[in-house]
Amino acid sequence: MTEESEGQEHDSSGEGTQPPTRVLSIHGIVDYNAPMLSTGFMFLLVNMYLMKFATDVLLMAPAVIGMIFGLSRIWDAVTDPLVGYWTDKTQNRLGRRRPWLLASILPLSVAFYMVWSPPIGLSGQALTVWMGVGVFLFYTAMTIVIVPHQSLGAEISEDPHQRTRLFGGRHIAWIFGAFSALAAMSLIIEAEDTRAMARQISIGTIVVSALLTGWLILRVKERADYQGRGASNPFAAYRDVFRNRHARLLLVVFLAESLGVATINALTIYVAEYVVGTPELAPLYILFYMIPSAASVPLWVRASKLYGKKFIWLVSMLIAAFGFGAMFLLQEGDVVLISVLAFVLGIGGGAGSVVAPSIQADVIDFDEFETGDRKEGAYFAAWNFVYKFGVGLTLMLTGFILEFSGFVPNAVQGERALFALKALYALFPMACYLLATVLLSRFSLDEAEHAKIREALAARRR
Repeated sequence: MTEESEGQEHDSSGEGTQPPTRVLSIHGIVDYNAPMLSTGFMFLLVNMYLMKFATDVLLMAPAVIGMIFGLSRIWDAVTDPLVGYWTDKTQNRLGRRRPWLLASILPLSVAFYMVWSPPIGLSGQALTVWMGVGVFLFYTAMTIVIVPHQSLGAEISEDPHQRTRLFGGRHIAWIFGAFSALAAMSLIIEAEDTRAMARQISIGTIVVSALLTGWLILRVKERADYQGRGASNPFAAYRDVFRNRHARLLLVVFLAESLGVATINALTIYVAEYVVGTPELAPLYILFYMIPSAASVPLWVRASKLYGKKFIWLVSMLIAAFGFGAMFLLQEGDVVLISVLAFVLGIGGGAGSVVAPSIQADVIDFDEFETGDRKEGAYFAAWNFVYKFGVGLTLMLTGFILEFSGFVPNAVQGERALFALKALYALFPMACYLLATVLLSRFSLDEAEHAKIREALAARRR
């Protein structure tokens, strides 16, 4: 919580032994989520446009850049667990999380510059190595940002609905960053010198990102009683993660969901150009997704309190399955259909983005009840790895399928390539979301059980 918000919080608990609920101030939510503006910008621009930039501007083979994205997920299997464990065990005057956010500034800046600014004349194997190093470093640096940031959010409040508000604010900040990424993508596409524009945008982004991260470090305090409360070693930490029956189920749910949602970032620009035939409107289609996704956050925060977080997440998955499946009907000139479906998907996506991390934080409380440790870093590292693995797998799959379906950059596509694009964009995510819905229906940690866990933890601390 921030220094400003801490003084504004108050006890709003009711009767009984339920631990006090501290209402987070708007200032506190903003201070915590400020870095997500630049993080969302960077993450969305890389996942949404870097493959197209590599194939159509740098003229790299789709299978090559797809393989780079896929192999970087193998590296994540090493970095994500280590960062999660180390951030839990960190003891520093800044806390457990803020030192890692400070350390992320330099590698993230270098990586983001690299992927958008390969030297002119670099080609072939040299270009592959340059982009490979940049992509690997970028996702590693993102781990150093996202895992400590999400972990810090789970520590700020123990109340499930305050967590939903906090992570709802995080989603809004992420979406605003994504708005900026759309504008940047349009500038890059329409620029006379595409590569020069990409370089200028990367430099400006680096400066803003450093300032926003510094703002959080200055404004947000951490809980002193959580320092050093991670597991004794990384093997013990992730053993506990996989022993946690709630966490095991969520890991599979997140994998299925991330495989589906990755298609929005990776393929919207391809579908806009080669299926619908309106490449200039690609940013607008993505905007139709992002606006309702952000605007619906207050609705979903309130609905989750009334109907339960699990129910709202299930609703969001069914909306996503319907929206993606209908995308298979797209034909050339279907501007209205893709816009309406993007709007529907945005509403559903807003619900999942708000309640999912709040449910994750509740699962971490269950782990403390079982083990006595506070392993936010280990848990969010595991979920972060699963998400990035799903995104990377989708990008790698996209690269190979485009390569072998006869895709030709900057040209009219054949029927085989068009079918491959629509199947990847519609049928694949629909199947993923339907699977995730079935799996999540078995999740049993509801608000009533979590309230009992909070009571037991409060009694144990006393």
